[in-house]
Amino acid sequence: MVTTVGTENEETHLLRNLIILEHDAIAAYDSTIEKLESAEYRAKIEEFRSDHHDHVRELNALAEKLGVPSPQEGDMKQWLTTGKVAMASLAGDSAVLGAMKTNEDDTVSAYESALNNSVATPEWRPILEKGLADERRHRAWMEQASK
Repeated sequence: MVTTVGTENEETHLLRNLIILEHDAIAAYDSTIEKLESAEYRAKIEEFRSDHHDHVRELNALAEKLGVPSPQEGDMKQWLTTGKVAMASLAGDSAVLGAMKTNEDDTVSAYESALNNSVATPEWRPILEKGLADERRHRAWMEQASK
């Protein structure tokens, strides 16, 4: 699924959509942890899920400064991110991680777009850069582990 998150024309919409995207990612991580058989893989996914919780906290702090209400959960895309994981679980851990890698493709794309978006203020840059670095690291691990 190709995401449009990161391409918004208003800073409040960009920020809200990034927070929603992170909640969707956390739901997918929760589902993945439930589906994985490997304890080693579960531990790594729990570590990555923690990064997403950090992203939500950092984005919520920006939202608070702007007076933007912070979404407390994901949206309908959550069904897609968790559904891919559920379907893949029928084929084992490698397939689950492959499905999660496609979810990470979307989060990487969203953070790349957000960093290049003119409505993102310079204050946001360190948060977006950290988010992008984390997402790229998650995706690279999942790509390698799913082979």
